[in-house]
Amino acid sequence: MSGFAALSRAQLAALVPELLLCGHLIDRSGMAHTIAAFGRAGMTAVAIEEWQLASPVYTRRMQRALRFSGDSVETIFKGLQLDIGAPPQFMDFRFRVDDHDHGEFWLDHCGALADVEPMGEPFVVAMCHDIEDPTFDATALATNPHAQVRPVHRPPRVPADRTPVCAWTVVIDPAHIPPPVPKHAALVADSAAARLALTAIDPTEDGVADYTGPLLSDLRFADFSHSALRRLAEEICLQQHLLTLGFLIAIRDRSDEETARAIGRKQLTGIAGLTSERLRRCLGLGDDAHALAAVLRVHPALNPLGYTGIDVDVVDDRVHVRFPAFSGAHTDGAWPTLLTPDDPRPLDALVRGVNPRFTTTVTETGSDGWTVTVTQAEHPFREASEVAVTRFSTGAAFAFTDRGKPLPLTVV
Repeated sequence: MSGFAALSRAQLAALVPELLLCGHLIDRSGMAHTIAAFGRAGMTAVAIEEWQLASPVYTRRMQRALRFSGDSVETIFKGLQLDIGAPPQFMDFRFRVDDHDHGEFWLDHCGALADVEPMGEPFVVAMCHDIEDPTFDATALATNPHAQVRPVHRPPRVPADRTPVCAWTVVIDPAHIPPPVPKHAALVADSAAARLALTAIDPTEDGVADYTGPLLSDLRFADFSHSALRRLAEEICLQQHLLTLGFLIAIRDRSDEETARAIGRKQLTGIAGLTSERLRRCLGLGDDAHALAAVLRVHPALNPLGYTGIDVDVVDDRVHVRFPAFSGAHTDGAWPTLLTPDDPRPLDALVRGVNPRFTTTVTETGSDGWTVTVTQAEHPFREASEVAVTRFSTGAAFAFTDRGKPLPLTVV
């Protein structure tokens, strides 16, 4: 069963880049609260660890899903095009492949930089130097342990409007010594999310079923088949859970369980509300109970269903959301465990991204789970401060455009 199965191919094609962008904005939510708890240096360390733990796992998952496994620069670049760290257009990666072991990428636009530059040069250096150096390598290492990503140039920009904003080489050389495996890597690599089996892509459907062809200048998601898009959507949801697992592990390593859960709830509250808002707009939905149910069924905090087990039902003008007591997400301690009967704030923010009048009430609890009923209040609620913090990003209002037919960058 899948929350994405009922969507049309065209709807899924529009939804996939939205999910990639919303995954990228997770850090716009979480890092604000991490800075408050640990300062800029602590935030930088947390960001490095979360991406080092998560990106190798979900990169390999996506390679298997779309059958582009390999150990080349081209394979690395294909993975970046399907990574929440590089949502299309918002993080406008451009690529050049010279041969199996050499290539270059650059960013014609960087939404993350647009968010950080107004904060001052120390934050730019933290992101573009301290964080990018180890995390770019961690992503590349998922494909080839001897791959290294090194800057040609990068921010702070000189002159201030320099484009492309940065450029990087990727070189594979057996002489390159891989960095040490992060000490908590097994916690994410052995998680239920990492091992979750999703529905295989049907190669007989209309549309593209894999990415075995040449590296393309852009991915035009409308070219993919329905089952490929459904698998992409579910994999991207898992990327978000895996990143959050890395985030919570890094927080716990620097504090305690109570602090980690408190910061995790703030992170979830901020991204959940903004994501609901973008998904509703993407799917062209209204703001009634049926629109809310449609958003809930595809919201990454609640998906994929094989991981969360969350059920959504509509009765008249009420939406019932059933949270099971046991699931892979509970085994891992992922987002659904931060949604509890005694703390409705993340769920309230999530539903109010569809309509600010929605309110949640716990209507049933038991050993096998709990149920929330969503109704409409007479007056709208004020936006949660965590959502307002996340809305600081230029990604909150970012709009995708149709770039036309992509061009092949490599020869098969």
